[in-house]
Amino acid sequence: MNLLRTHGGWTGRHKPRQTVNPVMPDVNVTPLIDVVLVLLIIFMVVTPMLARGVAVDLPRTRFHEKKADTGEQIIVAIRADGKVFLDKQVFDATSLDRFSAALGEILRRSPGREVFVKGDYRIKYKTAREVLEAIHRAGAAGAGLGTDEEK
Repeated sequence: MNLLRTHGGWTGRHKPRQTVNPVMPDVNVTPLIDVVLVLLIIFMVVTPMLARGVAVDLPRTRFHEKKADTGEQIIVAIRADGKVFLDKQVFDATSLDRFSAALGEILRRSPGREVFVKGDYRIKYKTAREVLEAIHRAGAAGAGLGTDEEK
């Protein structure tokens, strides 16, 4: 007896044709590469804008000179509570001699570096003056004072 299947295209004597191709998994990495490149560009643009040193609320001024942070300046930050930061070292009002010695050592290792002072707008003038005198005793030629632009 012959079994015929007219619309399937096979008889009992033949194997059925495989009309479905097996699906091969394929990952398209092009969108992933696009996203990574966009993130890389964003990080390259934003990284130079990140502020170095301890975050303080700087005084606001209407007119001030904008100077780019090259990474070569020595950043000294004075917080509102009177703590003085030199890189990752913390000093207080009673240890300004140690601060001056530490800054002097940095200046001796790399002479000619600029000192940039970021002082919180709430500090007392006495604190700012004492820190500036300690910077002078350390041998710095001068110190720049940081401000934010008044909007």
